[in-house]
Amino acid sequence: MTNEIASTAPQGTPAPEPPDRIMTLLAYADDNMVLAQRLGELISNAPELEIDIALGNITLDHLGVARALYTHAANTEGEGRTEDDLAMFRTERDYTNLLLVEQPSGDFAHTMVRQLFFDAYQMELWKDLSVSIDPTLGGIAAKAFKEATYHMRFSSGWVLRLGDGTEESHRRTQDGVDALWQYTSEMFEGEAGKYRSAWTTAMETAFVEANLEFPSDPYQRTGGRGGFHTEHLGFLLSEMQWMQRSYPGLVW
Repeated sequence: MTNEIASTAPQGTPAPEPPDRIMTLLAYADDNMVLAQRLGELISNAPELEIDIALGNITLDHLGVARALYTHAANTEGEGRTEDDLAMFRTERDYTNLLLVEQPSGDFAHTMVRQLFFDAYQMELWKDLSVSIDPTLGGIAAKAFKEATYHMRFSSGWVLRLGDGTEESHRRTQDGVDALWQYTSEMFEGEAGKYRSAWTTAMETAFVEANLEFPSDPYQRTGGRGGFHTEHLGFLLSEMQWMQRSYPGLVW
């Protein structure tokens, strides 16, 4: 599946401006900030050193995208806020990340399933936004698309190895699919619905190769984009924000 993914974003018709550009920038930034925090929790806890290094690099990629988007949102807003203000001094209700990325990592198979779901979505998102009429967003997206290509190769490769591996690795991977599937439809609400077809095709290919089954339960959770989150985000933000909230304005 991943070998056929292009390594550079294609040129095409510029993507239109979203109706509320700042809120859209914050939503995409929040996705990557929260996922970076989740992946960062795994540093030194991966199954082997090579995976540990790879997850650290992926974490930094997501963090870098978040920082760029927060900075762009702050500059667009023009009210003097910084990337730190947007990341560290907004509350749980202010965050508009997808519910998927705030879910605990669980075991390695669970983590790779979550990453695959999100990577396939971001591949389509960044490919589309790389031709945005907003040149700053277009530049961020073009760079993020190249990074997402590697992320997708990594997560899909591991889902294949685990799903088509031992009985135990297959069970754990299927458990991850079953647990996280309920958070996938939220990625395609509103204008993002145009990414669903390509994402579904990627999942069908991956699942066939990994001998995984689509969950039969149609229930889907939503609300993250509106600031309504699972119980996990509050704990994550408490850990992530405690230093800046305890010592406002702290600099290294």
